[in-house]
Amino acid sequence: MSEIASIRATTLPARLHQWLDEGWIRSTDMALAALLAEQGGETDEVVLVLAALASYTVGAGHTRLPLDELIQTPAMLWSELPATDSNTETPIEWLGALAPDTLHARLSAAHSIETVTASDQANDRSSATPLVLQDNALYLRRYWANERLIQTALEARLAQPLPALPGLPERLDGLFPRSDHHPDWQRIAGALATRSRFTLITGGPGTGKTRTVLRLLGLLQAERMNSHPEAPLRIRLAAPTGKAAARLGESISGEVDALPLGSAVRDAIPRSVSTLHRLLGPRPGSRRFRHDRDNPLHADLVVVDEASMIDQELTARLLDALRPETQLVLLGDKDQLASVEAGAVLGELCAGTEQPHYTAETVAWVKANSGDDIADWQADGSPLQQQIVRLRDSRRFSADSGIGALAEAVRRGDSARANALLDDGASGIERLELASADDARIEKAACEGYQAYLTELQATRPADDDRDSNDQWALSVLAAFSGFQVLTTIRHGPLGVSGLNERIAAALQQSGLIDRASGWFEGRPVMITRNDYELGLMNGDVGVCLMTRLPGESEARLRVAFEWPDHRIRLVLPSRLDAVDSVFAMTVHKSQGSEFDHVLVVLPEGGPGRTRRELLYTAVTRARTGAVIAHPQAQ
Repeated sequence: MSEIASIRATTLPARLHQWLDEGWIRSTDMALAALLAEQGGETDEVVLVLAALASYTVGAGHTRLPLDELIQTPAMLWSELPATDSNTETPIEWLGALAPDTLHARLSAAHSIETVTASDQANDRSSATPLVLQDNALYLRRYWANERLIQTALEARLAQPLPALPGLPERLDGLFPRSDHHPDWQRIAGALATRSRFTLITGGPGTGKTRTVLRLLGLLQAERMNSHPEAPLRIRLAAPTGKAAARLGESISGEVDALPLGSAVRDAIPRSVSTLHRLLGPRPGSRRFRHDRDNPLHADLVVVDEASMIDQELTARLLDALRPETQLVLLGDKDQLASVEAGAVLGELCAGTEQPHYTAETVAWVKANSGDDIADWQADGSPLQQQIVRLRDSRRFSADSGIGALAEAVRRGDSARANALLDDGASGIERLELASADDARIEKAACEGYQAYLTELQATRPADDDRDSNDQWALSVLAAFSGFQVLTTIRHGPLGVSGLNERIAAALQQSGLIDRASGWFEGRPVMITRNDYELGLMNGDVGVCLMTRLPGESEARLRVAFEWPDHRIRLVLPSRLDAVDSVFAMTVHKSQGSEFDHVLVVLPEGGPGRTRRELLYTAVTRARTGAVIAHPQAQ
């Protein structure tokens, strides 16, 4: 019997069956309710329905079902409301009719729910209930346990301040020389990171997160080698995806040698960056990793870039794998999209930091050690907020940059300003208003954007089978491909990622830029959609299919070229790639950790005004120099 057929055979409230048919919930959510009814003996309809909705919440990227908010705003669970023609009560109507004063009592009495307080610790007992109720929020137990682990681990780090670094003001002067920016938030971040085992540095594109952490590494390593020359800090650098890891590695490798430090210290700063999964050591067929509390990482300092992309589960596993004395630094843009998986950890950690949040003690410490006056940011704040620094000055976007201005307007939720910038054609940005979703100007703009890499592919093709020549050719093609990218916010339909990939490929073939529009062909760009540890390719890695002839081969073969750290090329036969998609167009989620010279951002009807703020912000900030925002005219 199939999963869905098995679910339908169970005795569950009729409304759940109807909601499954109409698309309000998933079969996975229904299966949880069925499990509670069949094996847990749960009979209360309210409990079964809310359990299914708690599961649906996780699928929507959240880790808890906030009951108070849900009753007040029952539509909050669904970004798109399914169409329904039946007379069955919708989830929104059902939720709106719940009585808050009796809800907590019914959930507390359920066999499948454990009621806890904020001070209770996470446990992994096999006999534990599958659901947890805390502060009127309903959790699947795994996500409650992860949340408690993260909270406990961070509180423990913040409760153990590091000893004062000798001569810190002078050391800061050497690595963070005074700038025209007052306060100098990069310098402040470097200073604050020396006093705690946890620091979070956030900021938009071009604000210097990588520059800041590189100088911090130099600061800490120089002090360690001064006091313990025989035992330098063991530093590990990581990022959520292979693409983000490669970018961080390139940035650090290009700047380490310029640090005003001795060669021994510079040599002790790592230049290679791994993905978080590789760092923790995945166990095949399991969510567990080789490194955990029983086998912690051998590291004194761990730096993780692009932390906005890390979900709750991976954050918990990282903290579980760190020794208590290991220093952790997270870098990321809190305004970017959260991870596709459940748990916007960076955003939650940064909650409240837009407003003043540094205590009088922190303000005085910064003044004494960095020389910067942050009295304007003084207020009551939590211990966590004392170790969060937002870098505010972008060096990528000039004052007259349209991209920078548009990104800031979107970040602040100022839709009037964002629309004005697009309508006025501010420098580097443009609005392309489409007549319909099928408007051929999408294909035209995409062909113009992708012509550069396809021309590079033909113009620089090596004449012989020399491996170095093939690698240099592949590097030049990949670099040219990164100059332009089509981004979309949806997956399906003519303006979704699948529809756009088909349309663009067909248009490129018609223009004579590629030989075919389906299957494997030279010039096809692809993205890995599932980690392949055997090949060393991670979800999100992008490659381009090239016709290559290597030494000893009598004829050329199609291979997909991927760039690895240190500008190395990995050539993989298409037959070995099981999980790939064409990537003439990619979702904004998949673009995180990437940068392109120009982007074409395709939005559904309604345009910027009806697009989630963090989604549009992330899309716009993928561009270095130019962005076109395309969308159908509002009806």
